[in-house]
Amino acid sequence: MSANLFRSIIWVRYMNFRRNFKKGGTIFHQGSPSDCAFIISSGAVEIIEDTPEGQKVIGHLTENGIFGEMGLIDGQPRSATARALEDSVVYVMTRKNFDLLVKENPEALLPILKILTSRLRETMGFLKLGARPDKTQITQLTTN
Repeated sequence: MSANLFRSIIWVRYMNFRRNFKKGGTIFHQGSPSDCAFIISSGAVEIIEDTPEGQKVIGHLTENGIFGEMGLIDGQPRSATARALEDSVVYVMTRKNFDLLVKENPEALLPILKILTSRLRETMGFLKLGARPDKTQITQLTTN
């Protein structure tokens, strides 16, 4: 998928600020409020789900990957934890700026809709198999 959100001039205008995370740093916790989304400028992030059996890695994202976007759309608590796999720089988009983007440039939402659709199709594929992805089945959740 060719959706380079970070370098999109439209998206950059709506990014609120930049945050740096050291390797192993937690970006957000599962269950915490969803008030912003993140786009990776450099580094890598893993997405982890807390399960009754313990923590399970459900995805890896690299440069230009977006995460935390579901909360901007539905306002529900975070569905997973995000942690830096290496020193990382991420740009943050708040709900206020996301709403402004929707109002001023609705066509700029197409890349995020493609990402969400791709992730939904991947999840539906696993459900059809009657299984959840394990670490060997994880695909890159990137936007390249």
